[in-house]
Amino acid sequence: MRIIIYTGKGGVGKTSMAAASACKIAGSGKKVLIMSTDQAHSLGDSFDMEIGKEEIKVTENLYALEVDTVYESEKSWGNIKEYFKELLTLKGGSGIEVEELLVFPGLEELFSMFKILDVYESGIYDTIIVDCAPTGETLSLLKYPERLSGFIEKILPIKRIGVKTVGKVVESAMKIPMPKDNVFDDIEYLMDKMKRLQNLMLNKQVVSLRVVTTPEKIVISEAKRNFTCLYLYHYNVDAIIVNRVYPQSAMEGYFNKWMQAQEEALQEISRSFSEVPRFYVGSLTLPLKHHNT
Repeated sequence: MRIIIYTGKGGVGKTSMAAASACKIAGSGKKVLIMSTDQAHSLGDSFDMEIGKEEIKVTENLYALEVDTVYESEKSWGNIKEYFKELLTLKGGSGIEVEELLVFPGLEELFSMFKILDVYESGIYDTIIVDCAPTGETLSLLKYPERLSGFIEKILPIKRIGVKTVGKVVESAMKIPMPKDNVFDDIEYLMDKMKRLQNLMLNKQVVSLRVVTTPEKIVISEAKRNFTCLYLYHYNVDAIIVNRVYPQSAMEGYFNKWMQAQEEALQEISRSFSEVPRFYVGSLTLPLKHHNT
């Protein structure tokens, strides 16, 4: 099985590139699932059909889903969340403030990535195409297991024993509820799943990341930061997709200065990503000097 993840700045055409790739691969006879982990889903718009949290058939060999982050969140840490909620509402009533405090930065994005692991481990598809959220920061969250695993492995057994031996006394004296076994089970399940997800994402034989950009100065700067971040975390970036390259015939007259700006941007892309295959989309008249694939 192959997993191909498209990432980049918002509005550069990640969804379109992912959808086009999925259609091409499905047309070759392989069974493909395209999935969106972006909370602002637009995959259904690309295929002009309703797509939800369950796989739906788009055409022959091609299936699609849009990850429901709320559903995946509840499935992954429901018991832990309920315990935290119980602690936060111990001295006061529940309200919208409590719900907001339980939304940790990046957590929903991480849980949406778990869906990739679930589909991969099911072994149903030949290829998974992922339309990722418009940032590379989601993938850096996969470093969490490395940072937390040692702490969890040492502390968790002690906490279990402590709760079982003196938990009732502490609960009675301090009036603080102690976590039940299902909370510890959820923590172990969560950590194990994060480790498996990290190992999968770092498997260069399976996972490829493709950064989508456009020949515009601001977008290129974001793509360079994204690319650097991914390489620092040892992810396999195997291509740069340069979208919306306008042909010279479309940029004559009034738009001539835009063509000059695009030419400078294309040269910047060529210099910045010289060691990575680059693919250009949108022009049949692009000068050959920009091509290396």
